[in-house]
Amino acid sequence: MARNHWQIYNHGSKRFFSGDFDTLPTFDAPKIVLDAVLKAAKVVGNGLYGIDIKVHDERAYVLEVNDNPSIDQGVEDAYLGEQLYGQIMAEFLRRLEKRGL
Repeated sequence: MARNHWQIYNHGSKRFFSGDFDTLPTFDAPKIVLDAVLKAAKVVGNGLYGIDIKVHDERAYVLEVNDNPSIDQGVEDAYLGEQLYGQIMAEFLRRLEKRGL
């Protein structure tokens, strides 16, 4: 998180401040993080969400669930690169075809 702020980006600051983040493949993410993400996602349903997690004292906390998530180049795609966008679009296509559209 940005220093003295609850979000990763502190847009209200005179200077641009960003907190740290880690982009990991799911198989490298700590189990406590995956458990928290899956529990939060189960509540909101089957969609495209950004779920912000903070780990503190070996516990994972859900900070927010974004129903209109940012997918920033160099952040969310740090592991998969361009393949991430292909996977997202393929899922959109699969869902449209399933609905007969």
